[in-house]
Amino acid sequence: METPAETYRDGDLTLTRWHPGDRTTLTTVVSGSLAHLSPFLIWVADGYTDDDSAEFLRLTAKRWESGEAYEYALSAGSGLAGGIGVMTRDGGVEIGYWLAAGFVGRGLMTRAVTLLTEETFRLGAGYVEIKHDERHVRSGAVPARLGFTEVRTEPAEKPLAPSCTGTNHVWRLST
Repeated sequence: METPAETYRDGDLTLTRWHPGDRTTLTTVVSGSLAHLSPFLIWVADGYTDDDSAEFLRLTAKRWESGEAYEYALSAGSGLAGGIGVMTRDGGVEIGYWLAAGFVGRGLMTRAVTLLTEETFRLGAGYVEIKHDERHVRSGAVPARLGFTEVRTEPAEKPLAPSCTGTNHVWRLST
């Protein structure tokens, strides 16, 4: 797959490549959404600090440069609403995402996944997969809504976030 653009826009929705200058905002938004995020995301299960943001931003820059992953800040209007990433896989990609508490239920992630799915196909990906824990119904609603097919279940990587069962549902859309 070719390298995607650093910024995408769809009305009030903007996806922008993460940069070191996003550190304070990222820490503030994630820390303010811990009760919402921590049940299903292990990386916030024990809290989230400025050092965690700095490490994430360092790793995301490294993954972008290597072509391993392309990760974006998702903004709605002028505020950070969440994050979304495209991880390269053999012949395709996997998309992962999270939304801050105040932005859930507005269709933002559905729009962001649509945008990146169309773009990754245009750039040469043969398929897009989305994985979610079987208890995380809201996360699974996005691929279902967009016409992905549930193709399998598989054991989740450990350690697990507090509400996770250890079984991921895997959805796929192919070109």
